[in-house]
Amino acid sequence: MKQWLNHSSLALLVVLAATSLTTSSLAAQQAATGEADFTIFMRGQRIGSEHSSVTLGPDGWTISASGTSGAPLNLSFDTFIAKYAADWQTLSLEISGQMRGQPMSLKTTFANNLASSAIVQTGQQGTLSHKVSAATVVLPNNFYSGYEALALRLHTAAAGDTIPVFVAPQAELGVRVERITPHRIETPETRHELRQFDLVFANPSGPLNVEVWVDARGRLARMAIPVAALSVVRDDLTTVMARLDSYSHPRDEELFIPANGFSLAATITPPAGPAGKAPVVILLSGSGPQDRDETVFGIPILGQVAGRLSDAGFFVVRYDKRGVGQSGGRIETASLDAYTDDARAVLNWVRQRRDIDRSRVALVGHSEGGAIAMLLAGRARGDVRAIGLLAAPGDTGRGVTLAQQQHALNRANESEDSKHEKVALQNRLMDAVITGQGWETVPPELRRQADTPWFKSWLSYDPADAMRRTNQPVFIIQGSLDTQIPPAQADALEKMGKARKGEAARTVHKVVVQGVNHLLVPTTTGEVDEYASLPDKNVSAAITDPLIAWLQDVLKKK
Repeated sequence: MKQWLNHSSLALLVVLAATSLTTSSLAAQQAATGEADFTIFMRGQRIGSEHSSVTLGPDGWTISASGTSGAPLNLSFDTFIAKYAADWQTLSLEISGQMRGQPMSLKTTFANNLASSAIVQTGQQGTLSHKVSAATVVLPNNFYSGYEALALRLHTAAAGDTIPVFVAPQAELGVRVERITPHRIETPETRHELRQFDLVFANPSGPLNVEVWVDARGRLARMAIPVAALSVVRDDLTTVMARLDSYSHPRDEELFIPANGFSLAATITPPAGPAGKAPVVILLSGSGPQDRDETVFGIPILGQVAGRLSDAGFFVVRYDKRGVGQSGGRIETASLDAYTDDARAVLNWVRQRRDIDRSRVALVGHSEGGAIAMLLAGRARGDVRAIGLLAAPGDTGRGVTLAQQQHALNRANESEDSKHEKVALQNRLMDAVITGQGWETVPPELRRQADTPWFKSWLSYDPADAMRRTNQPVFIIQGSLDTQIPPAQADALEKMGKARKGEAARTVHKVVVQGVNHLLVPTTTGEVDEYASLPDKNVSAAITDPLIAWLQDVLKKK
């Protein structure tokens, strides 16, 4: 019966301890009831959906759901019923459906601090019993509507609280509320006031960071497991016109920029002071489905950079990537070339404005955005005056991917044979993506995730070739504790820039900032698993101050 606990890399193992519960009024509790639809995403791709219902009757709370998930889970279920008493004493759980084409079912009853489970899976039957807390939250792996109960419990929780969670049918673990961050998502119909709960799940194999977003009624709005690139989002928050308002500046103006058959939703932040033709900075975000603020682990990276650049006298543009936030287009068909075309559309639009100086335009990209900045600068030499690269890749996409895998394996508690096998599989997969041959040596679920236009273009990206095509001044800035794009890659970019011909070779400037990670914030180790617990959510001034000084120099009037 271990499949229930460990059947995929997404196995959640959750959280414990006890927290006091505040009983709200019956009217407030009834307001939290109702139905909701959720979409399940992995690595930005839709892999499934769930429909949930929360009711409150004389006997207490009932959370019911149905849903399907594709690879790697291949799960479908028509029955999910979790019952709790009105005071959140746990009563029962019932699940039935199919997993990987095989019938499965689970029935768990709770009494006298004991969870008794009857299981049917892969043609086998079994029973399990575990001691649990009386008010444990039931969260079987990969059934995300169970988080409706956790959301309602978190609604009255505070930072530092712990909540007991039973990963049915396997074990009770503990979840600790590390921090609570308010958010606002705006749609054409309404404004959603949300709170993001950063949780630490006490897994036996090590702590697992999970985000749970709760709306003003206490209902689940979103949950995410960043390390698994998994997110589950309520459908009313996934429309094209939904936008996370994670950062705002008093001079922000929202608008739409015509692109290639669709529009990009953008925010411009003009400088303060008297009207005039201002120098322009276009901000380009990193990989994945990034919004205009590039909000990662609660840090609006480009939002903060935009505000500081505007205060320093620049006209700043940032935008939602295609298929993200309020922008049109489809992320599934995007490639580096497509993202470069989008950036070109923004550049063309900017150059038509009368309140900017079209001879003083800079591109500033973070992470993958640095690659887009170089690609566009090489194609638009006369229209771009300077390039800023923030934690940008200095190796090929393939090289970066292998280095990141190797870094993760170096930290993993696995045998050397297992590590070698994973590296070999990664190489086979990348060869297949690039050539279209050899997919028979790669598991089908990995092909479904990797065989995309973006990944192919990323593996083929060569920063040396992109840099060689540029002739603008280049500013390279890097955190010393960046483990995703290590400082050695900044050194490589500097070498590439100085290998250019003529004056371009003498206009390369590099800065390495001590104690800063890939998200451009102060850190202790720089590791990805530290991101969710970072106490400082502010982009370091040691990043933006030298960037501003350099831009003021290279974009000054001639």
